Amino acid sequence: MKKLNLRCHLGWALAHRTKRFTFLKAGHAPFYAVLCSCALCLGLYGCAGMAGYSNESLFPDDVSSVCLEMFDNQTFRRGVEYELSDALAKRIEVDTPYKIVSDSDRADSVISGQIVSIGELALSADRDLGTVLEKEVELRAVVNWKNLKTGQLMIDNLKVSASASYSKYQQQDFKYASTLAANNLARKIVEQMERKW
Repeated sequence: MKKLNLRCHLGWALAHRTKRFTFLKAGHAPFYAVLCSCALCLGLYGCAGMAGYSNESLFPDDVSSVCLEMFDNQTFRRGVEYELSDALAKRIEVDTPYKIVSDSDRADSVISGQIVSIGELALSADRDLGTVLEKEVELRAVVNWKNLKTGQLMIDNLKVSASASYSKYQQQDFKYASTLAANNLARKIVEQMERKW
């Protein structure tokens, strides 16, 4: 009797399992086919498409060195051109695969530009006394980057700006803010040197 019950129980479980899989195969086959197709497409897209990762450099690889010319300064505030040129040289050395070369005859490319404006704007003031508490310095520059091998302008008269703030109450002055703004501007220029997608 126990053998018979066991056989019946196993037979019922097998029949029930077969029915369930038959139902899934028959009723949901189109759904599973679409799901598998989507998974396959997404997997291939992730491996070969833009969503994947790459170890390629973000910068053009047809140049390896840069000659950085001193930026011209068209404003009445002197010294900022030195800060910007120095900050840009350091950024290029640290953030790009390029080497800074002092002689343009030995360089693959040359970066030049000019500071077109240095603005100063009050950000906050004391309500009672009317004295300015915080100011902002904004630098605007025009930048060119030329490939000396091909003569191609990789950056052509690009307008770039950056700013930084300072407060006299924190023992900061214009020089402090202009140095920060020059560093921010150098970072933005290096970002523009990246290869366009």
